Amino acid sequence: MYNNNPTRVLTGEVRLSYCNLVAPRANNNDPTGTPKYSVTLLIPKNDTAVKQNIDASIESAATDAVSKSWGGIRPPVLPIPIHDGDGVRQNGTPFGEECKGCWVITASSKNKPQVVHQNDINTELLPQDIYSGMYARVTINFFAYNRAGKKGIGCGLGNVMKTREGEPLAGGATAAADFAGIGMTPQGGINPITGAPF
Repeated sequence: MYNNNPTRVLTGEVRLSYCNLVAPRANNNDPTGTPKYSVTLLIPKNDTAVKQNIDASIESAATDAVSKSWGGIRPPVLPIPIHDGDGVRQNGTPFGEECKGCWVITASSKNKPQVVHQNDINTELLPQDIYSGMYARVTINFFAYNRAGKKGIGCGLGNVMKTREGEPLAGGATAAADFAGIGMTPQGGINPITGAPF
């Protein structure tokens, strides 16, 4: 529970993946087709306190929905947004290596989240400082849905506080790695191709 809201959670330090925090992105799995801001949180399994808070918040959202929007009926197998990173995705494929030892949860919002640094929570980060692989603390909120007869619990995205840098998960190399040793010509040598001094 965070700020006396039983469905809201402030995470401990998590690693961010699939960061869409600068611009919204359409999700093919969303029947509304509305572009949203989203991020996948990799929550270390040893952070048992946060996992307990998440479980309690999911249960609170579900209990509230049974009486208010699910017509008094709770699904026998409740779809929830948190998954075991050591297991497999809903389609049967394994999670990526970065998910090992973590709980995996994706949060989204139609509204742009504020992304700040823990050293200055009043100034939003520049887009180039926000990336998949960085570490942060995040506010999330769990809510019940009932769409086309499908009931479950979703996860809303609040704000993000970057705590430290991390190895990027984008899969691309940095310019420094691509061009290491190129362009740093030693002074006073001979060009091995032309034989001309430089």
